Amino acid sequence: MHTLPQLAPGSRRVAVIGAGPAGLMAAEVLAAQGAAVDVYDAMPSAGRKFLLAGRGGMNITHSEPQPDFLPRYGNRREQVAPFVRRFDADQLRAWIHGLGIETFVGSSGRVFPREMKAAPLLRAWLHRLREAGVRFHMRHRWLGWQADGALRFAHADGHTGVQADAVVLALGGASWPRLGSDGSWVPLLQTRQVEVAPLLPSNCGFELDWSEHFRSRFAGEPVKPVVASTALPSGGVQNRRGEFIITADGIEGSLVYAMSSALRDTITAEGSARLYLDLLPDWPLEKVEAELAHPRGARSLSSHLQSRLHLKGVKAGLLRELVSKDDFADMGKLARAIKALPLTVLRTRPIAEAISSAGGVSFEALDDALMLRALPGVFCAGEMLDWEAPTGGYLLTACFATGRAAAAGALHWLISDDRTASLGNPSEEQHK
Repeated sequence: MHTLPQLAPGSRRVAVIGAGPAGLMAAEVLAAQGAAVDVYDAMPSAGRKFLLAGRGGMNITHSEPQPDFLPRYGNRREQVAPFVRRFDADQLRAWIHGLGIETFVGSSGRVFPREMKAAPLLRAWLHRLREAGVRFHMRHRWLGWQADGALRFAHADGHTGVQADAVVLALGGASWPRLGSDGSWVPLLQTRQVEVAPLLPSNCGFELDWSEHFRSRFAGEPVKPVVASTALPSGGVQNRRGEFIITADGIEGSLVYAMSSALRDTITAEGSARLYLDLLPDWPLEKVEAELAHPRGARSLSSHLQSRLHLKGVKAGLLRELVSKDDFADMGKLARAIKALPLTVLRTRPIAEAISSAGGVSFEALDDALMLRALPGVFCAGEMLDWEAPTGGYLLTACFATGRAAAAGALHWLISDDRTASLGNPSEEQHK
């Protein structure tokens, strides 16, 4: 762990905007080093999305070693890795244990609180933050800056201007806007010449044009096990084993989420994407061909598929939906379709439904301490940064890690002598 500067208690006031994991972590680090910390959030209570994510089992991080962990951040690995290395999965688990919450590693390598819930962890954390002097201002929506550089907030009684010595923005992306992550901060930064990549759905479902027959019969059905593959926009192929769910409009579920980045980017570039399914991943093609070639006598082809290949239900339905009648009658083509069934994926589901979002504040707009180059004294953390990761604990780990990093950056900036620009006001370079 890096040594952080200690401030004279209460000598510097820091505003943290956003009461999710990144913002709360920043608040904790800042308060521990003597800053007077005020946390602002538009929602009625802290950690709304965090609580929802933990409803089905709070997956806090992942136990895999760093050489496997860090590549999960894709084309932003180089930018995210330094922060995760400074506060990795082991340190995150130790921090949780310090809150009195035990953790365990599941069979998939994912790490969970012993009670499998987010609420006890959040309660203990908020209690510790309040004991440390952190003040919370809920139902305060950030509206940018006033002419005098003060932060501007809307609340039930009108508008308030807040002066701060440093600011940490941890406003999330644009998934689940009803929980606070609505992306409303984007134009507030863009008007200050901050580069923001468009917010896009990540870990999301996709739309296909199912027939009414297939939709009405199989919507809600899980498809498992399969191996899915798709071409990567950067070259190569992504292959993954798992399961997904048929929806009325398309597909969703863990396997689809894991491949969502490649599918989304291909759709953006080409208008659609192909996802290939191996419906019998434990059977080699030759065995499938041999079983299909077996005489079926008076049995229907559907009965033959069930008897020889154990293909029935939704998998058989997918074959009927996606294979032409002529190819369905050709055992060689049918065997190849069973091993590589092509789904044409047309659109992502809306970003409001996505588990997370891609895009956000460009790393090129930030220095190594996560301070905005255009706005000295303003730091960014969490999902509002331009990175994405699959589910499995990687999202939360990076949110915690960048929250700590932004707080560390703010502390170093607060004690530095080189603070010639006004907080929240454009740097001199913008006037040249």
